[in-house]
Amino acid sequence: MAPAEGAGYSPVAMAASRLELNLVRLLSRCEAMAAEKRDPDEWRLEKYVGALEDMLQALKAQARPASEVINEYSRKVDFLKGMLQAEKLTSSSEKALANQFLTPGRVPTTARERVPATKTVHLQSRARYTSEMRSELLGMDSAGEPEQDVRKRSGVAGPRPVDEKQSAAELDLVLQRHQNLQEKLSEEMLDLARSLKTNTLAAQSVIKKDNQTLSHSLKMADQNLEKLKTESERLEQHAQKSVNWLLWAMLIIVCFIFISMILFIRIMPKLK
Repeated sequence: MAPAEGAGYSPVAMAASRLELNLVRLLSRCEAMAAEKRDPDEWRLEKYVGALEDMLQALKAQARPASEVINEYSRKVDFLKGMLQAEKLTSSSEKALANQFLTPGRVPTTARERVPATKTVHLQSRARYTSEMRSELLGMDSAGEPEQDVRKRSGVAGPRPVDEKQSAAELDLVLQRHQNLQEKLSEEMLDLARSLKTNTLAAQSVIKKDNQTLSHSLKMADQNLEKLKTESERLEQHAQKSVNWLLWAMLIIVCFIFISMILFIRIMPKLK
């Protein structure tokens, strides 16, 4: 009974599933670390992402899982890698711009997630970089102002808080316009992608029909060629038969004329 039970054992399949399980566990851990507030000297997440890349390359070499799952893993690993690279930039505007080009995952990594963790991390980083940009534009650092600057600003007379509120409102308006523009561009790109997909499918259908018509035409041409060969052979045989009958008829006529001439000479008297 032991061989029968082990007949379906596949070491390659078990290795691939074990590798995928380890990748999912490490990916979930990296997503959790990315969602938390980390110290600037934190190095583990970068090492984990490098290990994820190696595991992903090893998983791509296997026949399993499906290509859609591999693409989803690649999208999440690329997002984490891009997020780490964006954090290394010096300016908050550069960080926000780099964050806009990141693409989070579409499917939750684990069954406990309702929303993909990478999407949550993307929203958190966008809000953080937007806050840093607002602070830089208002003349404040993200970690707080020095005490001397605070004293100087507190000693300045005039409607400074009103100006700061107005600047903050204008900044929010500019950021909102940029976000609306980005959403509009995203919708236009999606519409363009849909249109391109529709045109591609239509062209594929037309090409398929043309190929079918061409195949049918080639088949009919082959059939007509075979029929032409057959009719040519029959015509050649018929021509040979007609030539043979004509030759025999001419021989018979010539013989008849020759015999008639001999009889005519014998019967008719010679002239004196």
